[in-house]
Amino acid sequence: MRFFAETDVPETPSADRLVSDADLNDCDREPIHIPGSIQPHGFMLVTGADDAIVAHGAGDIEDITGVHDWIGGPVSALLGETIAAAVAAPPPGDGAVFLSRWTAPSGEVFDVSTHRSGTHRIVEVEKSGETTHFGIDLLARMDHAGVAFERAANVRQLAARAADEFRSLTGFERVMIYRFLDDEAGSVLAESKAPEMSSFLNHHFPATDIPKQARALYVRNPVRVIPEVRYSPRPLRPALPEGAPPLDMSDSVLRSVSPIHLQYLRNMDVGSSASISIVTDGVLWGLVACHDSQPRLLTHETRIAATALARGLARQLKAKDDAELYRERVRLRGLEDELVARIPLEEPLDAALAKHLDEIASLVGATGAAVLRGKNVSTGGACPPANGVVALGNWVAKTAAGRVISTAGLSELFPAATAWKAEASGFMAFVIAADEPFVLMWFRAEKLEVVRWAGDPHTAVKTGETGKLTPRASFAEWTETVSGRAQRWTHPEIESAGRFRDALFELRALRQMRRVNQSLQESVADRDLKLEHQDFLLREVNHRVQNSLQLIASFLSLQARDNVDARPPSEVLREAQRRVKAVSLVHSRLYRADQFETIDLGRYFSELIDDMAVSSGQDWADLIHTELAPISIEAGRAVTFGLVLTELIINAQKYAYGGRPGPLYVTLEEDRGSARVIVADEGVGGHQSGKGFGSRLIESLAGQLGAAIEYRAAKPGLRVILTAPVG
Repeated sequence: MRFFAETDVPETPSADRLVSDADLNDCDREPIHIPGSIQPHGFMLVTGADDAIVAHGAGDIEDITGVHDWIGGPVSALLGETIAAAVAAPPPGDGAVFLSRWTAPSGEVFDVSTHRSGTHRIVEVEKSGETTHFGIDLLARMDHAGVAFERAANVRQLAARAADEFRSLTGFERVMIYRFLDDEAGSVLAESKAPEMSSFLNHHFPATDIPKQARALYVRNPVRVIPEVRYSPRPLRPALPEGAPPLDMSDSVLRSVSPIHLQYLRNMDVGSSASISIVTDGVLWGLVACHDSQPRLLTHETRIAATALARGLARQLKAKDDAELYRERVRLRGLEDELVARIPLEEPLDAALAKHLDEIASLVGATGAAVLRGKNVSTGGACPPANGVVALGNWVAKTAAGRVISTAGLSELFPAATAWKAEASGFMAFVIAADEPFVLMWFRAEKLEVVRWAGDPHTAVKTGETGKLTPRASFAEWTETVSGRAQRWTHPEIESAGRFRDALFELRALRQMRRVNQSLQESVADRDLKLEHQDFLLREVNHRVQNSLQLIASFLSLQARDNVDARPPSEVLREAQRRVKAVSLVHSRLYRADQFETIDLGRYFSELIDDMAVSSGQDWADLIHTELAPISIEAGRAVTFGLVLTELIINAQKYAYGGRPGPLYVTLEEDRGSARVIVADEGVGGHQSGKGFGSRLIESLAGQLGAAIEYRAAKPGLRVILTAPVG
């Protein structure tokens, strides 16, 4: 995740590009999750997934427990019945579970935890170290740290306070807040250290220092401890059977560390190390990196506290970033509105933009801006020469139409831009019209930057004589001057460019609408044409009214002759009134739209359902739910659709809930030239006999529409689906 508040931290140090892809791939392929061994500050037992029988182990099991014949034996023989029962019980979750403290025969105290790994259960027994007071004092310290985090003015100050708090909590001699950059290199944002420890503040580290699979484990396991970097690994014994998959130790606290990383730490003169992950929204933002010149154990209790503190830090980082992003977006939106308001509609858009290029550049903090339309170039501020602007505009029109393109290193994407890197190392642009081309561009001047590396990044990783990877031997400061790059564009600035692009599209559309309206006004200026048009409208109204009256008369006549439906006259009259309303609403919509060919079926349905809900009473009005797509349809077919919908709702109200109110769901959707009407209830279900007037009317109307009608049991209730061509 990028944090806009830290634009002062170098974003993409170029020396990381000096590390070859082969070196990066080799580092990324190292299987650090299956080392087959552990660190020696404890021991490991491996059992079956659902028992407590020890199949494998690692570490000084015999010396610590006094038990020599442990392979194939129960965990209880080593750790006692209570812990063995907890090991055999189903784990409450996927991660490691702390079981208990265990006292060895020697009197030394150990912490016992367990977790699943494939078909195995792993039991880890690690030294408890010095007893800490996980109580009021620690809670007070955590509360103090939380207040300090909240009061930090910005991300850098927050990181500095976090470094002090973590050093106080862990006791390590040097604590660094290490932040990952966009290219996966890292930078030390803050540091708290003892005077005798060397400083890495503001130093950069190449991506190979923490390869991809290590970053994945840091997200999975928030704390990693190496109490003694010069340890000798303790292998798993007996070895796994030939052909069996290696034991996955991803969640192991004691998991042995990559030999490359151990040598890396020794080259830094580090005696012990701990890392606590800073994760925001599931993404590894950075690490709290702890170093000591002497061996140091981070106890289980302290690890829990450090994890909680890191989560609080991550929340504050995100909160401060979100607040800064919000403030910047509000500021930019105000500038956008002012700029768009200054662009007149009366003149060509490229000419209007050319008059405001200085303001356009200032909008996103650019040092120059240019507009290209065809072969016409206009510039403001520091820009490449005209032929360069044309070349860039043509390139953008071919490669980035439909989006905003941005880069802090233009020459990496467009090599010819090396000649203009002083004016145009940073570049952002979008296409207004690709065929002309019509392109708006922003430029940022080159910003020379001195990057401080922790050691020569050229030698970040290399292959030794044996073919094994080895880390660099020196971490002495190595500086590099980065050229050909500009200050990066922030997310709010890129978003602002996108919104400005949308505003220009709207302005173009508004210009076109004005031209169309003007043309229309001119075409109807002649009085005779207007009279002819009005005469046509009157004839069309008369025709549709006659057809609609005939339709109303027909279904009233049919209903009058119906002998099956022996209901109170008031109820029959109310249903007839609804059918008449379905017809009249079409005319109402046509008159309001001042045209008589088509209407929006979705809006018509919405008004029709609202009217039926009112006539049915408030109890029904609150229970009818709609999801109606806009579909343009010929007015005559709309009447038929409306009558079908009316009958379907009447049927549902009559039969689904025995006349009582209940939920109804009406859906209108378009699918490949057809309109689909769905009326669903949650009532008793079942399709009525089809002998009633309403059912026969539905079948007749569906036939007029050329529609297919389907009744599906919904359990509970019934779904009626009518599918008919739109045209």
